[in-house]
Amino acid sequence: MSVTLRLVARSPVDHDRAPEVPDQDPTDALGSALDDLQVGGAIFLRAHYSEGWAFRSVPNADMGALLAPEARRIVPFHVVDAGRCWIEVSDERYWAEAGDVIVLPYGDRHRMGGTQDAVVVDVGGLVPQPPWTRMPFIEHGQGGALTHIVCGYITCDDPLFDAELGALAPVIVVRPEGAAAQWVRASVDFALQRTGLVDDAHAETPAQLVRLLLIEVLRLHLASVPAADRGFVRALHDPVVAPAMAEIHRAPEVRWTVRTLAAASNVSPSLLDDRFRSVLGMPPIRYLTSWRMHRAQHLLSTTDLGVASIARRVGYESEEAFSRAFKRKHGVAPSRWRGARPRRTPGIGSGNPGH
Repeated sequence: MSVTLRLVARSPVDHDRAPEVPDQDPTDALGSALDDLQVGGAIFLRAHYSEGWAFRSVPNADMGALLAPEARRIVPFHVVDAGRCWIEVSDERYWAEAGDVIVLPYGDRHRMGGTQDAVVVDVGGLVPQPPWTRMPFIEHGQGGALTHIVCGYITCDDPLFDAELGALAPVIVVRPEGAAAQWVRASVDFALQRTGLVDDAHAETPAQLVRLLLIEVLRLHLASVPAADRGFVRALHDPVVAPAMAEIHRAPEVRWTVRTLAAASNVSPSLLDDRFRSVLGMPPIRYLTSWRMHRAQHLLSTTDLGVASIARRVGYESEEAFSRAFKRKHGVAPSRWRGARPRRTPGIGSGNPGH
């Protein structure tokens, strides 16, 4: 990919203030922990895709060298402004619709496409070459129904985005609702207005605006994680709790015990149990069960995987055992919980696209 655009964040001035985030409970431990995140980033691309369409992203290292060469890592995100699409990492497909925000926490190379089958192309060949007189814009597809996507990235060194800790799924899809949805849409529109080219290969976006947008999306997603009201984000920094959490996040399907988790942290089982209770307000095995339910919710709401397949991915040998555990947690069976959420269902021709 020969594009040479580099985007950097700038601080807003008095006439360029970002809108305020929706009101939050001041006692919300998750919200206060997220407020401590040091985040930069920018909006860098708009795209209109028409059915059928599909593309493969450039490697994250190449994207980082292009957009933020000074950053340790970059985290791509996409805002679906209209239409619907899928995004796929490691053969696991997630669905998103208008209003959804897609975040790739670990920058995995991914594929995206619409509801109809299409040949997958490299996105690097779609980006117009510099010099530019405006933000790069992609039009691609076969002329059918449109999907509008706004693309951006953030930079952050916090363990929340450390692939080894695995605190987030490789793909998270968040649908803000109510006032939060209105705020996210307004913020994206504002970011597009305030992102401008400084020269023919250099653009800037207000730093605080991108930060507030990402933190609001993360807050919405992380609200369902175990012990979000106690210290989930802070636990990722804890030298005793974090290694055990990483094992649970990495492989929730494993039959973990307190002893095997303690071995990951090089501490005694009793010390691990005490630290989990102190930091997260629950013992390790309860956290394991809660994490499995959290991951199951995400898979049920954003993929078309069957209930039996999800059960295996989150550590249950049978669909029946998983359904019982899910019903104890949420009051309804997984299939009924999914059926009550009319969103992100596959469209026509949602089979694997051509290569």
